Amino acid sequence: MVKLSDEMKEEFAKMKIFPFATASKDGVPNVIPIGMCFLQEDAETIWIVDNYFHKTIDNMRANPKGAIYVWGPEIKGCFQIKGDIKIVDRGEDYDAMRKMVKAKSDHFPAKLLIKMKITDVFECKGGSDAGKKLL
Repeated sequence: MVKLSDEMKEEFAKMKIFPFATASKDGVPNVIPIGMCFLQEDAETIWIVDNYFHKTIDNMRANPKGAIYVWGPEIKGCFQIKGDIKIVDRGEDYDAMRKMVKAKSDHFPAKLLIKMKITDVFECKGGSDAGKKLL
């Protein structure tokens, strides 16, 4: 799998809200803002918390792929991360996610853990390198 560079990890850590894209089995796109998105220590896996997913969870069950991008006023560049999705509803990682979320606020339901294994990273700023595969 693909591992984010140290610079990418720093930029990822600055993000507060991530646009998260999925698509149905028929290719109908869906994009939502997510706040609970955590790069794991291996820099190859992203944990995404399902608090309020509807179409998104249906999409991931039918088509287990996702994409997020890292961009904003505090970010130097822009890159898109694509990955393979695994939905986790029990086990050690699931319990760790729930503990982490509940420590932030008991308000969040933390229904499912979405593990996205990074498969590709692309440039997403304009210019001659737009769309270029970075990793």
